[in-house]
Amino acid sequence: MRTPIILLLALLAGGCSSRHALDRHLDEAYRRYQAADCGGTLLALSQAERLKRARPGVQPEISLLRGQCLERQGLYVDAAQTYRFIQAQYPTSEYAFRAAARLETLRQLGHYRPDAPAAAR
Repeated sequence: MRTPIILLLALLAGGCSSRHALDRHLDEAYRRYQAADCGGTLLALSQAERLKRARPGVQPEISLLRGQCLERQGLYVDAAQTYRFIQAQYPTSEYAFRAAARLETLRQLGHYRPDAPAAAR
C-alpha cells in the first residue's frame, strides 16, 4: 500500500516542480526585459518554452514577450511575424488583442506595412 502512495506523491511533486520552474523562468524573463537585457530575456523565454508542456496555455504570453524584446532590439519584421503568429494560433486569447495593438503601433511608427508584399518588408 505504501508503494503506490509514494509513487503518486513523487509524480505530483515532479509536476509541481516543473510548474514552479516554468514560473521562475517567466519571472526571470520579465525581470531581464525590465532591465533591457533582451539576450537574457530570450534565454529565459527559451527555457520556459521547454517546460511549457505542463501549461500549454502559456505559449501566447511567451511569444508576446519575445515579440516585445525583438522590437526593443530593432528587429521589427521578426516582431511583427511573432505577433501575427499569436493572432493566427491563439485568436481568442487576450494576447492576440495585445499583439494586434503592437502591430498597430509598429504600423503607426512606419516599421510594419500589412499591405506591402512580403519581399518588400
